[in-house]
Amino acid sequence: MVTSDRVSRGLARDEITPLARKLIEDEGHVLVYSVVVPNSVGLIRRAVLDAVSWSDVVLVTGGTGPGPRDLSIEAVGLVARKEVPGLGLFMAEESRASVGDRALMSRSTGFVVGDSLVMVSPGALDAVEKALGILFKMAPHAVRAIRGASKWVHGCA
Repeated sequence: MVTSDRVSRGLARDEITPLARKLIEDEGHVLVYSVVVPNSVGLIRRAVLDAVSWSDVVLVTGGTGPGPRDLSIEAVGLVARKEVPGLGLFMAEESRASVGDRALMSRSTGFVVGDSLVMVSPGALDAVEKALGILFKMAPHAVRAIRGASKWVHGCA
């Protein structure tokens, strides 16, 4: 899902969806849902709820900065059961090598919405590529854990 006022108004081209589709298909997965929405809490929230009805893993791109139109974190947070901040920490670590300390200004994070893993990442193409790389590594375990299944056995003596 792309959050962008300019793309949603037709003032800029959506370069994120074709990149995401290629990377997802190269990993043997299928992109089953894509949408571009403006930076509106209500529209982002509605699109995320729609997306999780279609998919185990959702990537929301854009709206992670500190600016007044950066609303994706707030929108997804309204419908989330839990936050998964480690995804954002991993994203900052991965991004810092290429963009320097400004990577620390991103509020990228992960959430559990319904039974799906949702990650919100910056909307830059290299950030989307990094976010998908993280999701490809983490999603299989995360989705099993979200749904209550795990390879781990816990017990008390």
